[in-house]
Amino acid sequence: MNNDNWKDLFQLDPSIHFLNFGSFGACPRPIFDEYQLLQRELEKDPVQFITSVGPKLLNESLNSLSHFLNCSSEDLIFTPNPTYAINLVIQSLNLNPGDEILTTNLEYGAMDYTWQHYAMKRGWNYIRQSISLPLTTEQKIEEEFWKGWSPKTKVVFISQITSSTALILPVKKICAEAKKRGLICIVDGAHVPGHIPLDLTELDADYYTGACHKWLMTPKGCSFLHVKNSKNNPLEPLIVSWGYHHLPQSSNRFHELHQFVGTNDFTSYLTLPKALSFRTEMKWDEHARISQQRTLEWAPVIAEVLSSKPLAPLNENFIGQMASFPISTPDPIGLKTHLYMKHRLQLPIMEHHGQTFLRYSIQPFVEDTTMEYLVNTLKTIRRETALIS
Repeated sequence: MNNDNWKDLFQLDPSIHFLNFGSFGACPRPIFDEYQLLQRELEKDPVQFITSVGPKLLNESLNSLSHFLNCSSEDLIFTPNPTYAINLVIQSLNLNPGDEILTTNLEYGAMDYTWQHYAMKRGWNYIRQSISLPLTTEQKIEEEFWKGWSPKTKVVFISQITSSTALILPVKKICAEAKKRGLICIVDGAHVPGHIPLDLTELDADYYTGACHKWLMTPKGCSFLHVKNSKNNPLEPLIVSWGYHHLPQSSNRFHELHQFVGTNDFTSYLTLPKALSFRTEMKWDEHARISQQRTLEWAPVIAEVLSSKPLAPLNENFIGQMASFPISTPDPIGLKTHLYMKHRLQLPIMEHHGQTFLRYSIQPFVEDTTMEYLVNTLKTIRRETALIS
């Protein structure tokens, strides 16, 4: 398939050079058509769909996703986004004042705010252990991370792929060590499903959340939460609804409490079977691996034009289909606006703990000419403006 055919699969504005798949993804036409079909079915008879047809389709969708993730569908629920999922987990934690949550200084901002809110409210300590950049080895990451442990540590919270820095962290090894130390392990895998291989049984985290609307390319508002052994750990619901009593169509308490929480359009959740079949039909894993290699190949070029350095060794252990570079700019928002409004480049400029990062993502529809355009645009901005020093 050539690049024009890849572009035709998506609904992206052709005037935009779309290099920001990492933020919210983009939904291919066949999956979006399925989404709209389901929405039309809902509106034909909302009562029958929401109370009878929809729950059956929801179970089918959970089964499809559970096969993809290698976990039990009984331990899996859909959520609107990973932020919702982490809030659900945190508010149910049975911790005491003075207990510590160990994390890194590379976590997503919304998650930092969430943990800080609950820590302040309940007297916990949220420990953001510093991880040195650039990364060098997985062993060094682990050594630095566990320096933040103390006898008061009760929970480990970590991203499998970071947001601002776009780095793959050795989460499997950290989860294994957390188990040895008797700690609860919570993983933010927002960027992982459909991006890099994921086996939840093998990973063995206590709680794992991932977005489906990013790299799995479902419609927006489709994510999941996996709770290990949910039958013995159903979590307190964020919203109390009919499931708190009993739902006749469900024999799973975890599902009852969290999957049916008032009237909402849950049709995005029902697109998982179509999204997964789309991946198979298009041999997406193969093309994603090619995109990952292209991301790695372009990284030194982008680093050079920015007078920057990669944040990790340029290999598949640390870099997926997106890469970030630290940049020096007096106006991050102005730079992002300039890139988009003048040059039609959609890519994020993100501030994180005093540093600014430029991140790009590559999917099969991204041509080398687009990457060349990015390089030339960055050169022009550095030469003609003060937006990048």
